[in-house]
Amino acid sequence: MKILIIENEIYLAQSIAAKLSELGHICEMCTSTRDAIKSSTYDVVLLSTNINGQDFSPIIETFQKSIIILMVSYISNDTVSKPLSIGAKDYILKPFMIEELIRKINHYQDYDRLKKNNETYDNYLAHIFSSVTQTHNLSNLELPFMISSSFQKNADSFAFEYVKKKNFSMCFVSLSNPKAMMEIEAAPLSSLIYIVDFQTLKKVDRKNFYTLIQDRRAIVSSTDIIDDSEFKVMEIKCEENIFAQGEILPIEEYVKFMILNYQHKLPDTKLSKKLGISRKSLWEKRKKYEIIKKK
Repeated sequence: MKILIIENEIYLAQSIAAKLSELGHICEMCTSTRDAIKSSTYDVVLLSTNINGQDFSPIIETFQKSIIILMVSYISNDTVSKPLSIGAKDYILKPFMIEELIRKINHYQDYDRLKKNNETYDNYLAHIFSSVTQTHNLSNLELPFMISSSFQKNADSFAFEYVKKKNFSMCFVSLSNPKAMMEIEAAPLSSLIYIVDFQTLKKVDRKNFYTLIQDRRAIVSSTDIIDDSEFKVMEIKCEENIFAQGEILPIEEYVKFMILNYQHKLPDTKLSKKLGISRKSLWEKRKKYEIIKKK
């Protein structure tokens, strides 16, 4: 990281810079806010509030995109409260251990990275679901709740829109994962669990599954019809055929979709024939995609 140290105590600034440099960071030093404003972009700005007669507002405005950590000798409105209110991230009391400073820097780096990632994921999901029209009422759902839709994207759009509206954190679990039940048990009680691939769950295992989620915030989706649910089921129908929605599926995704949606309707001999593959290849595809054929 590139770090700017604004400190009028030269010895202290040099000591901090030396320790940070040993850890692989690039450090530059300034003794006044006036000189600092002339500098270039930095990942982190360490700003001493001991510089008398200096206005810290220009520094904080100049380096809005940087992690600004105040180095203070005492806590007051001028040294901590005001700078934090206009954009500084945190403060650290002098004298301090360099490990504590690094911990704070890493914390805010992780926070900024997660924030940017979340913005990217939100934009991506908005793009992915732009072709799905959401007309269902999201206000008064009683959880746990189940969705049946032959097109997985319809269920996904509903679940993600519900989480966004309720401002819940979300845990995602696929029942095709052998560790799915453990993941559901480990999920925080305050989070909504979005569970997909219910159609892969054997009927003999469903009673235990219902018991596991009965007191949880959960939305469960299936690409099959759900006829034995202990909870309310919403069926989301596709107004148009999946392949007429402006999407071209890759061959592997098409094969997976057909197996998931038609293995309960057609015997293996007919399904493999329609897919243009042998029964052995059909078995291998199930193994590859971890699809459990219902008994």
